[in-house]
Amino acid sequence: MKELKDICHIRVKFSEIDSMRRAWHGSYVTYFEDGRESFGRHFPGIGYADMQACGIYAPIYDIHIKYFAPLEINDMAEIHTYYDYKPGARLDYSYEIYRESDHVLCASGSTVQLFIDPQGDLMLDKPDYYRDWQEKYLGESISRDERK
Repeated sequence: MKELKDICHIRVKFSEIDSMRRAWHGSYVTYFEDGRESFGRHFPGIGYADMQACGIYAPIYDIHIKYFAPLEINDMAEIHTYYDYKPGARLDYSYEIYRESDHVLCASGSTVQLFIDPQGDLMLDKPDYYRDWQEKYLGESISRDERK
């Protein structure tokens, strides 16, 4: 299967720092979000604006983070976002966050998002726009059974 990956860069802001002068652990959830937004711009058709245009939303269902090294104020973080194909009506991503200055791995993690229809109900089938996006970027990597 093709690897779909995006890399974006963010600067750690004062508002993200805790009392130990490190990026607060909750800030990494926002960094994952920054990675997903950048991924959606890099691979058009799956971004939040695309979802909203269809009236479909994809809230976080599950999130995991492991911390390895700190980020500090004004550090540049390099966020690697990977699309992890899984069958079904879900979006799976994994992440690696590096400190740009020395390329030390600071955190890694993953998220799972499930699709919600305009009425707020859980979708069991993939939205059409997501199926089209998978066909465009994954093509023959998805079996014919998955395309139904």
